[in-house]
Amino acid sequence: MRCASLRGNLLLAAAAFVIGCMPLYATPYHMQLASSAMIMAMFALSLQLLVGGAGMVSLAQAAFFGLGAYVVYLLGRALGQPPPILLSLPTSAAVAGIAAAAIGPFALRTRGFFFLMTTLAFGQMLYFVLHDTPIGGGADGVFIQRPDLGFALTRASRTPVFLLTNLAVLTAMYALLWWLMHTLFGHAILGIRANEDRMRAMGHNVPGLKLAAFIIAGALAGIAGHMAALNDAFVNPELLGWHRSAEALLIVLLGGIGALHGPILGAFAYTLIGEFGRSITERQRLVEGLVILVAVLLLRRGLAGLRFSP
Repeated sequence: MRCASLRGNLLLAAAAFVIGCMPLYATPYHMQLASSAMIMAMFALSLQLLVGGAGMVSLAQAAFFGLGAYVVYLLGRALGQPPPILLSLPTSAAVAGIAAAAIGPFALRTRGFFFLMTTLAFGQMLYFVLHDTPIGGGADGVFIQRPDLGFALTRASRTPVFLLTNLAVLTAMYALLWWLMHTLFGHAILGIRANEDRMRAMGHNVPGLKLAAFIIAGALAGIAGHMAALNDAFVNPELLGWHRSAEALLIVLLGGIGALHGPILGAFAYTLIGEFGRSITERQRLVEGLVILVAVLLLRRGLAGLRFSP
């Protein structure tokens, strides 16, 4: 997986600084928009580990994202009060990772299109568990108690605090994946994507490595789902819908498959395209589709191929 060059990382750091200063100059609406883009970047980063790293396209990623969000609701209901974020965040990651560990051994028995369809089937099964039962509040969803950050928030301070929290979590996730892809594990995952049979012949435990990547990606998606619940204070089964996984895959494609920083670029570009579409027409999805189609056709390496590649 390509990582940004030194210049690219400096530009990303400058962008993070600009976002971190938004409480000084931006409106609550634009801060909320930036928070939503960062959550989508986290979600897409978790999928990039599979697609750009191990070469596996999964449509179960939204299931782990939704589970991470529902953990916040279920913890709040069990405790009878907002769960502390130091409890809810690792629990969301753990539950999503355990779900990935349960699904992974079955899904990874297949390859290519069959792997795609197997992950889709498992994702839809989890979707219907929460959609058709009262476990998670039913089909309409439910408003939840946001995790307790450890200090009181006023209505005016809530949006900037959530913005900075999302920025911190996204930065930590990016740094973790950057470190992971520079370890022996990361190099082995890239080797599997390049030539799985050769890696197996060299004695690598290919199924174990792929399962580990699947579990890590699931846990990271759970963290993104937790942050979505913190941001929106609402969960519904649509968080687990296959179209959410497709949306994350589109962001990865727009940003650049195989570029670690691609999902960040893609998430913000996707958000801006949506805002542009809403500003000029009521049929913004049509505008989004046309712009993204042109971008994908003209930018074969995604936005990351413009100036951030080494």
